[in-house]
Amino acid sequence: MFFRTIFVLALALASSVAFAQEPSSSESAEAVSASDVPPLIPTQYFAGRNALWNSQLSPDGQTMSYFERTNDGVRMQVASPQTGEPIDGIRFARGTLVDWTRWVSDDKMLIKTSAIAIRGNYYVRVTRLLIAYPKEGTFDFLVEDQRGFNGGNVLHVSEDGEHALIAHRGDGRMWQPSVFRYELKKGGEVTKVLEPKYDVSTWIADDNGVVRLGMGWRGRRLLIFYRENDGDDFKRVARIKPGDQESYFDAIQIISGSNRGYVLDENDEGRVGLRVFDYATREVVETFYEHPNWDIEDVWIEDGKPLAAFYTDDRSQIVWFDDEYKQAYEKLQTALGDRDLWIVSRSENGKQMLVWAGNEADPGVLYFYDEDAKSLKELAQYRPKIDFRKLAKPKAISYTARDGTDIRAYLTLPKGREPTKLPLIILPHGGPFGIRDQLSYNDEVQLLANRGYAVLQPNFRGSGGYGTDFYDLGVGQVGRGMQDDLDDAMDWAVAEGIADPARVCLVGGSYGGYAALWGVLRNPDRYRCAASWAGVTDWTRMLKYDRRVLTRKAGKRWTAKIEGDEDLNLKDVSPYRLAKNLNRPVLLAHGTLDDNVPFKQFEQMTKAAKKAPSQLTTLVIEGEGHSFSTAANEQKWYDALDQFLAEHNPADQVDENGELKPIAAPEGSSIFRKIELPTSSGGA
Repeated sequence: MFFRTIFVLALALASSVAFAQEPSSSESAEAVSASDVPPLIPTQYFAGRNALWNSQLSPDGQTMSYFERTNDGVRMQVASPQTGEPIDGIRFARGTLVDWTRWVSDDKMLIKTSAIAIRGNYYVRVTRLLIAYPKEGTFDFLVEDQRGFNGGNVLHVSEDGEHALIAHRGDGRMWQPSVFRYELKKGGEVTKVLEPKYDVSTWIADDNGVVRLGMGWRGRRLLIFYRENDGDDFKRVARIKPGDQESYFDAIQIISGSNRGYVLDENDEGRVGLRVFDYATREVVETFYEHPNWDIEDVWIEDGKPLAAFYTDDRSQIVWFDDEYKQAYEKLQTALGDRDLWIVSRSENGKQMLVWAGNEADPGVLYFYDEDAKSLKELAQYRPKIDFRKLAKPKAISYTARDGTDIRAYLTLPKGREPTKLPLIILPHGGPFGIRDQLSYNDEVQLLANRGYAVLQPNFRGSGGYGTDFYDLGVGQVGRGMQDDLDDAMDWAVAEGIADPARVCLVGGSYGGYAALWGVLRNPDRYRCAASWAGVTDWTRMLKYDRRVLTRKAGKRWTAKIEGDEDLNLKDVSPYRLAKNLNRPVLLAHGTLDDNVPFKQFEQMTKAAKKAPSQLTTLVIEGEGHSFSTAANEQKWYDALDQFLAEHNPADQVDENGELKPIAAPEGSSIFRKIELPTSSGGA
């Protein structure tokens, strides 16, 4: 829950004097006059991967693991966070993605990897679980030859790191997982401790390593099974369906030696909070924490005790329940200034931490904090070649949709320009359900703003974080109510005088790519152009594909969200059906190994648009999946988007020759400042 995905370019530890990028505050913003237009930042600077991807501290805080990309694939490096001295590393084959890593002792780590494989006519993602010894540069497959797509889910690791409970499909004859006890060493003993149960797809163990809870879907109902002790039979304790009072239920932890556990559960008004649930009586016995306005999204629990809860208003927020960690957090916040702060990883005793600080207009910096040494050292800047002072500051806005629904959105205005009659990019997020935008750094937003565009990111109906009612407003509204919200966002920007109604384009990826395509086909009088990365073009074929790669139950639930309760004809909201009428410029881009929205969706759209009045501009990235796996591939998208918009919806960043103005990488120390840790009379 504390881990954030970050990519490696280099490990460059600072000297004993620590430095950081200055916070993006109103004071620092004055360094650039309002009349100054920042120079163009090259696309490769935005596509450059974050420093220290998936960085983690070992339990003793003396070793740091992180990842870097090489010409041959991915390499995990381990080094000393105090000195930067490398120790060893592990290289992974080209095409392998590392989904997560977890130190289980000071010398041993579990790693989950994934790769694209062909099953019949479809690309699917296959995962595998490894046990690694990073300091020795070796690893072994832990779960092998299971004939399944999922390499296993870790339910529990013993305190000494010697064994783990792992759920996976065993011999592959059932979709439901069995549970096995693995001895965490090469050639270690494997023992099956729990047979699969037909209605259970997820198992949960208590702190003592006893599997006591199972959950799974039957139709549109969530079934929950529970047992009090090891060896008891599992009994169904709940059967929840959408629309019931308890329509959201997520078991976080079971307290050992008790029938109680922590869950994320809705109240009568549909607000998700952290509650204590009694599985024997099947009822909530206490609300531990509930925010009055926002759903609780995650919880940090340690030794059976909640330490913090997380929610999102316009940005990610944390509520501390532990005074010691709260004091340490506030101390770091004071030292690092007016920026968001996240603990990326920490040692077992909490004395050493990896800390990220940045915000929506600052890519941020990663630091190593050592409480014992009272030091805070810079490890790496996330975008070292970007002068963050030249970036634009997004802000939250609200508008009212045509049916009276309040919509929250984020507006980024290009720096150094009057906020009137600007070219506008509407940038819908993916998903579409349960996903949302927020005030956080976004390369694509900053790229577009740097080019002179106002950027508007609406959290249309169905987006996550706004409660059940808002979520349910999106059911069955793909291409309809969701699309209305995007049109209404444009109307708001035009009415405010911010946007030029003749210079509005839609840009997006995944569902956002679909929305961009559908917008120019549905309302060609509104939009000047559209750009789509990995967008859906045929909903009927897309749902058929989903049902083949998802479990039968998961496929039905997803189809029900898209179709809704009304008689929605998916062909009526599929872009390929109207492709022959396309009369607006469209950039259509896709990766050939996309296992989420298959490449056939791209091929179907290009074929259907061959005789359209306006021809597609296409970009195909060989070997790429649904998201960008390399900086080079991400730059290809940015370059294509940059050139496409410059041609079809130009801002004021193109010279008389139609060329982009060059910019040199920022140099000098003026953007850095010394960090001084505040003194404290107690706590961390």
